[in-house]
Amino acid sequence: MTLAPLKLKKNEERRIVGGHLWVYSNEVDIAQTPLTDFTPGQAVEMISHNGKSLGNGYVNPHSLICARMVSRDKKYLLDQSLITHRLKIALSLRDGLFEHPCYRLVHGESDLLPGLVVDRYFGVLVVQLGTAGMEVIKDQVIAALEKVLKPQVILLRNDGGIRKMEGLDAYVECVVGTVPEQVELIENGVKFHAPIEGGQKTGWFYDHRMNRARMKHYVQGKRVLDIFSYIGGWGVQAAAAGADEVMCIDVSGKALDLVQHNGELNGVADKMATLEGDAFEAMKALREERERFDVVILDPPAFIKRRKDLKEGSNAYRRANQMAMQLLSKDGILISGSCSHHLSRDTLQSLMQKSASHLDRNLQILEQGHQGPDHPVHPVIPETDYLKAIFSRVLHR
Repeated sequence: MTLAPLKLKKNEERRIVGGHLWVYSNEVDIAQTPLTDFTPGQAVEMISHNGKSLGNGYVNPHSLICARMVSRDKKYLLDQSLITHRLKIALSLRDGLFEHPCYRLVHGESDLLPGLVVDRYFGVLVVQLGTAGMEVIKDQVIAALEKVLKPQVILLRNDGGIRKMEGLDAYVECVVGTVPEQVELIENGVKFHAPIEGGQKTGWFYDHRMNRARMKHYVQGKRVLDIFSYIGGWGVQAAAAGADEVMCIDVSGKALDLVQHNGELNGVADKMATLEGDAFEAMKALREERERFDVVILDPPAFIKRRKDLKEGSNAYRRANQMAMQLLSKDGILISGSCSHHLSRDTLQSLMQKSASHLDRNLQILEQGHQGPDHPVHPVIPETDYLKAIFSRVLHR
């Protein structure tokens, strides 16, 4: 099969040669290969300025990231065969690491399947096609997943923000089986039910798995507060690990109903309390009531989704950490997370230090966590290295 060429400007192939998978629109030689000549998702051969083949990928003329590399060997096109091969490679990693088939099976570029995310809940797969290139071959993606995993259910959760940037419509569609109201998963030995069709993202956040395992060492016999709790990923695991009391705060009443349900699944519902409302307002109310907790877990949504949100989002992280520290008992533990790629680990640590200083307290960093191995990092794509968790002790001076 002969692919249409996408030619790069002089010296703009350096990142691709160095292992990166993205081509930006301003790197394309539009005099020789006008972007207007391509259709969204079209397969292309990437060509350097001097005519050397760099490999093949797919293009979207309407996106800032206008092309994504699929293979450096132009023989291997993005089709069912290649997807099947890479799914098997991804599966071998996860099955070698986790006791139960509950994990992120495909993490986009890091698994060399740019634009594809697949989360697995035993026999249920939740799939996100984030780019035009993946949308065009949707049927081949589904066929490859069926061949490799033979799932009972495949749900497409194609309602994420990245699709808007790609010029794609948002939709949710079940393409195999019937979607259950909730799916079962097991993480760190704790059972959960998660809502995959109406919940956040794919229904669960596997990326903090290892950080929640670390958390268990700090909570036994303690009073714990889980802020932005969603359905209790942190809080229920804290109770299962031996915490005496756990309070979960979330703006969603439906999510908090699942906190109680998940507590019951694990025999710890009697330890669980919930508080519905805006996290900042809830923290303020708890402070005014002089409530104190031995461990506070702060795992907010991404306050910084785009670079232009950096100032406002950084301030939100600072405020949240400062308010969380005010709810700690003397010398308590704060576990602070961020899923914002644009907020560096050093900056988060600096914001936490500023918050402690403002409160006339000292901060000790005890451990630092990262996303789990089912969310691997592509070494030359910093956007794939996004999750932070800082375990700290906040000391009264």
